[in-house]
Amino acid sequence: MDALRRIFGVDGPLVAMCHLLALPGRPRHDAEGGMDGIVEALARDVEALQDAGVDGLLFCNEHDLPYQQRVGPEAGAAMAAAIGRLRHRIRVPFGVNLLWDAVASLAVARATGAAFVREVLTGVFESDMGLLTPDLGSLAGYRHAIGADDVALFANITPEFSRSVSDRPVADRARGAAYLGVDAILVSGAQAGLSVAMDDLRMAKEGAGDRPVLANTGVNHDNVSDILAVADGVIVGTSLKREGDTWNPVDPDRAARMVRLVADARRRPAAG
Repeated sequence: MDALRRIFGVDGPLVAMCHLLALPGRPRHDAEGGMDGIVEALARDVEALQDAGVDGLLFCNEHDLPYQQRVGPEAGAAMAAAIGRLRHRIRVPFGVNLLWDAVASLAVARATGAAFVREVLTGVFESDMGLLTPDLGSLAGYRHAIGADDVALFANITPEFSRSVSDRPVADRARGAAYLGVDAILVSGAQAGLSVAMDDLRMAKEGAGDRPVLANTGVNHDNVSDILAVADGVIVGTSLKREGDTWNPVDPDRAARMVRLVADARRRPAAG
């Protein structure tokens, strides 16, 4: 659990998603609103989440449908610029996820001072974006070359919109990712907003050894207590939005309620 305690300073952290509006070059981008529109919307979400008391933030280009395996330089530049303009207002540790490009995520993390990246880093997956074939060895070399050894790697071992080509058990995937040196292991549901399978969480914990396991999607006010009875932390997006809709702005009341539920779960006596 060292990575979570080192980054967030608490056990069982609540990491909240900050979904940037569509970036330049993507079909949903609002050219008229431009970067100012992206930054203004992002600032409102950042403030609402921090005021609610979340432990960390994760910046992601969720609106950049359809997703790419390799983003253009304009995407990384835009995300770095948006975070940079808000850097003085960010009061909690944060991470970066440029879907689905681990190299771009790491470059933006290095440029902005992010503490971690979230990406698919191991395995091979047949996905709606094509065949995902990450190369953790090359990424680790790149991380060292750009002076980003302190940026933690959060590895999504059951990525959304995909299935494992090998069908290796989740416990084996977790065990392999831990052996290869990732800092945390993430378990996802079928897509953003859909809950993880509790059996997948348990199997990931079985294989992860001393590496923390976080639920990566579908954590909501009804299931967070049960999830934190197994997982070491949660990454939450959709359930913190108005009406529980991924594409809406953050709802301060929903975010504050989630913070209270996570705090209650931390106070619960450990099983056994």
